[in-house]
Amino acid sequence: MKFNVKKGILLAFATVIALGGLLGGCGKKDNSFQKVKDKNELVVGTSADFAPYDFQIVKNGKKEIIGYDIMLAHEIAKQTGIKHVKVVNMSFPSLITELQNKKVDVVMAGMAYTKQRAKVVGFSKVYHNDSGRAQVLLVSPKNKDKYKSVADLSGASLGAQQSSEQEKIANKVKGAKVVTESSLAGLTTELKNGTLDGVVCGGDTAKAYVKEHPNDYAIADNINFKYSKQAAGVRIVTRKDDKQLLEQINQVIEKDKKNGKLDKLYQQAVDLQIANNQ
Repeated sequence: MKFNVKKGILLAFATVIALGGLLGGCGKKDNSFQKVKDKNELVVGTSADFAPYDFQIVKNGKKEIIGYDIMLAHEIAKQTGIKHVKVVNMSFPSLITELQNKKVDVVMAGMAYTKQRAKVVGFSKVYHNDSGRAQVLLVSPKNKDKYKSVADLSGASLGAQQSSEQEKIANKVKGAKVVTESSLAGLTTELKNGTLDGVVCGGDTAKAYVKEHPNDYAIADNINFKYSKQAAGVRIVTRKDDKQLLEQINQVIEKDKKNGKLDKLYQQAVDLQIANNQ
């Protein structure tokens, strides 16, 4: 049998490419969920100043972080066979950095999708949408009808949580003085004390503040902020390459959205917020 040299070279070349692809694929194998499962603990990064998603209470003399995100984290762990959930509290602006540094497995802090964030992290499916208007202006009750349009906010001092979607919205208001802090609670306190004219925040969060403290807060009815529809819902954040972990998270979100459990958990979180005077 004659050996075709040309065909032999091509076959050898193809074999090398195939092996290289297999080896390369092995090197890039995504076992992000398996790593979490092996250590039997889901480490969640949050910023516990954003009720009803994440907030602190004192229970039996000790601080405890509770809220919708924490409930959902335990639900994800339970449904995926992970025994423990560890919650790490940090400032909102540092959450993505700490995720990338592998200090936490996921970020759950009422975070919204943005194109800039999506370049460096992965986003789950939406697990909650603010009802009604997604982004509103929280003001003092006496100023509820003071501002007739966004243009009227020129010269006003507006608070917004640092590195949030609300900060972007506030910065687009012409002539406004924007004050940012890592804590939303600090901004609402300043609003209550009269050092801020308003605070840009999510609709459901604002409603909770008004419901619990009707003498201190109100929503400015005439202010309608423009915002990206993609940023209207909140999502869980993972590292960009942790697709296996993200897939498991999305399965739980989809299942619990269909069976109504997400809505029940959210209402439980709101009830806890009110009960604990947050």
